[in-house]
Amino acid sequence: MRKLSFLAVAIAAVLFAACGGKKAAQTTEEQAAEKSFEQEQLEASIKQNFDSLAAEVAKLKQLPITEKNGKIVLTEEERQVKPDYLLNPAVAESATGLSDKYRVLSALQVDCEIAKLYDMSTQDYDSQIAKLLVDINDPSFEVMNESSNIVEGSQALYDAMNQNGRINYYWQIVASALVEQLYIISHDTDKFLTAFDDETASNVSIRIIIIQEAIKRLAEYDPELELVAKVLQPLDVINATTVAELKEEIAEAATPIEVARTALVME
Repeated sequence: MRKLSFLAVAIAAVLFAACGGKKAAQTTEEQAAEKSFEQEQLEASIKQNFDSLAAEVAKLKQLPITEKNGKIVLTEEERQVKPDYLLNPAVAESATGLSDKYRVLSALQVDCEIAKLYDMSTQDYDSQIAKLLVDINDPSFEVMNESSNIVEGSQALYDAMNQNGRINYYWQIVASALVEQLYIISHDTDKFLTAFDDETASNVSIRIIIIQEAIKRLAEYDPELELVAKVLQPLDVINATTVAELKEEIAEAATPIEVARTALVME
């Protein structure tokens, strides 16, 4: 698996700087020592930035539509009308690249929780999720327990993925989960937003900003993230601070949300 290498980025940046203003009399040893120091400083700065963004995501309220034992309660009549907008679990079969597998895994976990809400069978979801977990083989997931999942983007998960050299995939996970949740909400805002309060609504806007910032920065080092950065950009129209504003903005952004969802998990 190709890991995201900040070292290569740091080396390139330092070498570029070195070509411009070094004195001819400077020894090779002195140049090497200076480059090494600058590399360390650049790597530390980059890592600190991403650590800070991840910490902010972990502090935010989760979107309550996927909370276990959450606030959304459907009537017997509502449960009879099964949603036709959830992903077919078989979409996992077309996920060939590692990035694709992470994004589809995250989206399927969201949809699996919604399927449970409607008393739908989750056997196919469970099967495909299990298969993706084996294919991805990420030891970072060992930090998750029975009451949590990767959709949450917890600090523990970030720390583990950081340690295992997979923070680029961490941001793909949280981006895919957010888009899938927004896509689901857009199909029945009256029902799904009943579980939101103004703070949660505001947190959605903040989450979008943070994820966009992280993906944009990471795309400079990981070309696979350029697609994600591009499809997330139109979502910055969502900047609600209240539930009422969020409802209106999601309705207006329904098409960009659908386009982003298709690009992330279906193409």
